[in-house]
Amino acid sequence: MFEPLFNYFELLQKITSEDKNIISQNLEYRTVKEGEILLEEGKIANEIFFVCKGVLKIATISAKGNEVIHFFFSEDQFCTILKSFTENTITTDRIQAACDAEVIVLQKNKLLSLYNSLPYFENMLDTIFQQALLNKVELRNFYLGADATSRYQKFIVRQSNIASRVSQTDIASYLGIAKQSLSRIKKNAF
Repeated sequence: MFEPLFNYFELLQKITSEDKNIISQNLEYRTVKEGEILLEEGKIANEIFFVCKGVLKIATISAKGNEVIHFFFSEDQFCTILKSFTENTITTDRIQAACDAEVIVLQKNKLLSLYNSLPYFENMLDTIFQQALLNKVELRNFYLGADATSRYQKFIVRQSNIASRVSQTDIASYLGIAKQSLSRIKKNAF
């Protein structure tokens, strides 16, 4: 059940069977349906999600009342609102399933317990989170300065695993393109 997570961890560090058992006791496997909210705006993030299957999104509501999607997370990625999680602050973003998904959940209090039980675990997760932040910045920079058509073409190439599984409305929001414009771009592109 937790094998995808341990396979991911083992890319960084070998974990003994005993340690896997300790970690497993602090994890939860959860199935979520498309549209289900895992973290609401106005709450404090107390969970980290590891995506086993599906896609999660981080989104917020703009001043005009429109959903703005900041990031998508798919298989073998961690998802949380890191500032809220680490600083115990209220978030203005939400985490939501962009399609049906399966996630492994690690609650903050259990994570802190694991840090005490397995001293290397904190350094390993810090490395993972630092790399994830760098990847997010690099991905955002990838789209900067491109017109709407180019952003969509780059999205199809760079995030094809997500493009086929989330709604066109979500893709348009993520790329900062009106849904009608996205339809026109897709029609002209193919």
